[in-house]
Amino acid sequence: MPTYKHPRPSVTVDVVVFGYDGGQTLKLLLIQRGGEPFKGQWALPGGFVDMDEDLEVSALRELEEETGVKDIYVEQLYTFGQPGRDPRGRVISVAHYALVNLGNHPTNAASDATRADWFSLDELPELAFDHAGIIDLATARLRAKVRYQPIGFELLPEAFTLGELQRLYETVLGVPEFNKRNFRTRILKTGILEEVGKQENVAHRPALLYRFNEARYRKLVDERDSAVLRRALDFEL
Repeated sequence: MPTYKHPRPSVTVDVVVFGYDGGQTLKLLLIQRGGEPFKGQWALPGGFVDMDEDLEVSALRELEEETGVKDIYVEQLYTFGQPGRDPRGRVISVAHYALVNLGNHPTNAASDATRADWFSLDELPELAFDHAGIIDLATARLRAKVRYQPIGFELLPEAFTLGELQRLYETVLGVPEFNKRNFRTRILKTGILEEVGKQENVAHRPALLYRFNEARYRKLVDERDSAVLRRALDFEL
C-alpha cells in the first residue's frame, strides 16, 4: 500500500432537494440526525463518499438510504471546504441539488437519520454544519437557472395548466404575480410546450393541459438559440 506524505481530508456529499406540490412555497427535504455530531438537529441528506464510489452515485445512495427518495436527477452544485466546517475533522463536501414533484417522492427515514420530512423553504429549522449556507447557494442557483433553462418542469406533473406553470415560476422566483397575458405569450412562443387536452372533472371551465416538449427544447439548444429561451423564461425583464 502506498504511503502519502500529505494527510488526506475526508470527502462527503450533501443533497439539496427542492420539492413542489402546487402551492405558494417551495419545500426542502431534510433529515433529523440520529448520531453525533449535531444529534437530533435537522440537516441535509448526505454522508461520506466510499473510496471506490463516484460522487453522484454516492449522493444518490445517501439520499435513498436516509430519506427513501430515489430515481431522481441530481446536479453538482459546489464544493464546500472551509476548515472547521465539521467538528469530526477536515471534511470537504461536494453538494448536489435536485428538483422533484412532491407527489412522486414520499419519504421514509432510514440509515443514520431519525426522521425525514419536507419543510417550507421560508420556515426552515436550525440546521447542522454549514447547511444553511449550502441551501442559500442552491436557492440562488435555482432562481438563476430557471430564467434560461426549463428546469422547473421537473417540479410539475407531466400534464399541467398554464396557470399552474405560472404559479410555479412565481414561487421559485419569489415574486407575487406575473402579468398573466405576458407570461402565456412568452412561454407559448418558444414552442417548448405541447397541448395534450383539457382538464376533466372540474367545477370550473376546464383549462387546456400542456406538457414539456423536450424535442423542441433540444432543437433550440442544438441551434444555440439560447436568446429565445432567455427572453421567454426571464419574466422580470
